[in-house]
Amino acid sequence: CLATLIIMLVGDTYTLINYVSFINYLCYGVTIIGLIVLRWKKPKIFRPIKVNLLIPITYLAFWAFLLVFSLYSEPIVCGVGLIIILTGVPVFFLGVYWRNKPKCVNRLIESLTCWGQKLCFVVYPQCGSAEEE
Repeated sequence: CLATLIIMLVGDTYTLINYVSFINYLCYGVTIIGLIVLRWKKPKIFRPIKVNLLIPITYLAFWAFLLVFSLYSEPIVCGVGLIIILTGVPVFFLGVYWRNKPKCVNRLIESLTCWGQKLCFVVYPQCGSAEEE
């Protein structure tokens, strides 16, 4: 969110659209790769929709072409898009991977989450304990 605000203040809207579209296509491709890996490693799990593997493999061929073409034609935009994605890695390690956090870190994360919910009207904020209400 902070990176988006900085880009909006510094750059123009078309550049932001290019960043977001590159990030979206990258995430779509990684999702399809995950689908193929799961079909290969866990073929027996339940799938509500099962398609022929030729469809995701064909999609990945076109995806790879578009991704390589994007990297070739606009390497700076793609590099900034990758940096934007990588800003989420410390957040993941702080919020999800680190299991035995001190209580002060948990309170900080909870207050930031509540603040973000209020700011963006994402979900109804449920800050604090039930006894306070």
